[in-house]
Amino acid sequence: MKPPAQTWFQRVRRSALTLPLAALAALVVCGINEAAYHRSTAALSNLGESAMAQTQIQLLWHTLVNSETGQRAYLLTGRADQLPPYEQAGTVIQTALSWLNHHYAGDAQAQPMLAELARSTEGKMSELTTTLAMHDGDKSSWRELVLTDIGRERTDSLRAAADKLLGLESQRIATERREVFTTLSRGRLGVHVMTTLTLLALFFFLRQTGAFERTQRHHMQAIQAERDRLQSEAAARTSDLTELARHLQTAREEERGRLARELHDELGSLLTAAKLDAARLKRAIGAITPEVQARLTHLGESINGGIELKRRIIEDLRPSSLSNLGLVVALEILTRDHAARSAVPLDAKLEPVMLSDSAEITVFRLVQEALNNVAQHAQAHHVTVTLAAHQHGGRDGALVAVSDDGIGFDASVRHGTAHGLMGLSYRVESEGGEMRVQAQPGRGTRIEAWLPSV
Repeated sequence: MKPPAQTWFQRVRRSALTLPLAALAALVVCGINEAAYHRSTAALSNLGESAMAQTQIQLLWHTLVNSETGQRAYLLTGRADQLPPYEQAGTVIQTALSWLNHHYAGDAQAQPMLAELARSTEGKMSELTTTLAMHDGDKSSWRELVLTDIGRERTDSLRAAADKLLGLESQRIATERREVFTTLSRGRLGVHVMTTLTLLALFFFLRQTGAFERTQRHHMQAIQAERDRLQSEAAARTSDLTELARHLQTAREEERGRLARELHDELGSLLTAAKLDAARLKRAIGAITPEVQARLTHLGESINGGIELKRRIIEDLRPSSLSNLGLVVALEILTRDHAARSAVPLDAKLEPVMLSDSAEITVFRLVQEALNNVAQHAQAHHVTVTLAAHQHGGRDGALVAVSDDGIGFDASVRHGTAHGLMGLSYRVESEGGEMRVQAQPGRGTRIEAWLPSV
């Protein structure tokens, strides 16, 4: 039943408002997510920078410790292979301090700590260098320097400066982590709120459109029922047309058979009588002139030509060899006559198959029509006719094919002169078989059909 006009208008109006509201909700959710993303991204970036700063500070500290360890080992053992940590420390320390200077540029809180760290580092390296110089110059004076508290004091100063910067970065990391958690919590709350509102809007929208969907479903069911009825009617009409085509083909073959019998009986009798009369006339005349002899000879040849023409017409109408000798022999005769008339080499590969009488006639007509097309259009140099037993879809049957190497044609384009092939296709289908035409311009043509066995 169709809904009232006012109710329909109201539903359309509400549905029209639903899309902007849904778009607005989606924009709000996207805005919340985007803001949370940017805040979280900035916090995570700061966390990464702080972690990198801690890494550089610790690298600086460990480099100085390793440098002092290597220096002490060299002082005690005198082995030069203990000095690489000290020798490489300058480059590593310079790189770390350069990175820290760039990182803390403009940071008023960290600059004094960094300056103290740089001074402590420079003092520690100076103390290590001085000790090594005294060792290499005076083998005893360096011990007095080592035994003083200068090295320990500078190490403690360096450790204190590094701990201050590490503590500052730890505070900043804690702050950024709290910022990330706060941002995620706010984003989560906002998404939950908007999702709840969206679900409520969706609930009201679905409730409003439920009646419309039920009406639409009813209409779809009615359309489907009408479609099923039309399909059933089309199937019934197709079945009737197929049965009519089978009846017309049967009637056509019967009419051909009747006409062939009449031609054989009536015209055959007349031509035979004429040939006998010509023979009697020739004996009755006796001595004849060359001119009369030539005319009698021409008369006999004309009667023989008429008899041959009568035989060929009868065979075309209803091949007697098919009824008397079987399908294979009938096809052999048909292919041999075609090869003789067209002077085109023909290869016939024929095997006995089990088919009904109507199916055998269909096979014969298919080969006959295909060979006529080859003679008229193909311009072929070689033709092959094949008949063999073949299974299709798990069913026994026979496969017949006619192929040539002629000019071919585009099988995907419907030609106005393809009524013969179309009629053959319907005829094969009426026997429960399938027919296929394979052709390409310049690559020849192949017509094949499969028909079920008896």
